[in-house]
Amino acid sequence: MKPTNTLFPIFLRTDRLHILIIGGGSVAEEKLHFLFKNSPDAHVTVVAPEISDAVLTHAGQYDISFHHRKYESTDIELGDLVIAATDRSELNQRVRKDARSAGKLINVADKPDLCDFYLGGVVTKGDVKIAISTNGKSPTLAKRLRQLLEKNLPDELNVLANHLHRVRPLFGSDFKRKVEKLNTLTETLIEN
Repeated sequence: MKPTNTLFPIFLRTDRLHILIIGGGSVAEEKLHFLFKNSPDAHVTVVAPEISDAVLTHAGQYDISFHHRKYESTDIELGDLVIAATDRSELNQRVRKDARSAGKLINVADKPDLCDFYLGGVVTKGDVKIAISTNGKSPTLAKRLRQLLEKNLPDELNVLANHLHRVRPLFGSDFKRKVEKLNTLTETLIEN
């Protein structure tokens, strides 16, 4: 049976990318909160004629710049990834068109069919990060799964990750052998 969720999961180095957010209200705040919670070293530019106090509070803590004005098509060049986070459908459509024309990936808030990527649920235990996707169908389900995993996954996962990182070099440079040895070391994690 062919899987219904054919999305390709990826983790981005936001310290090497620039994120452009069009919009300055509650939708933009939600996207910023999620982004900075998971990637506090992200570089972000916000373009909006009105920017809420909640959005502006990120200025002191993170690398974020603000353009207090209406969106212009040339703004697309300010980001590697684009998030259209306004409550104006026609503006979000315009931003999407501009992004696609410029070869940029775009997320249009609350419009999965217009998105090149989704912002799913994320569970973090130190260096261990798990992303959850519902294929854009239910952010609420992704949130509940995140909460379930956060509650039930032990904090010691990060300790295990650090130990495995230290022993990797002991298995030499043969990739296949290294994978086999690490699989053997970790197979007890899934035993009942």
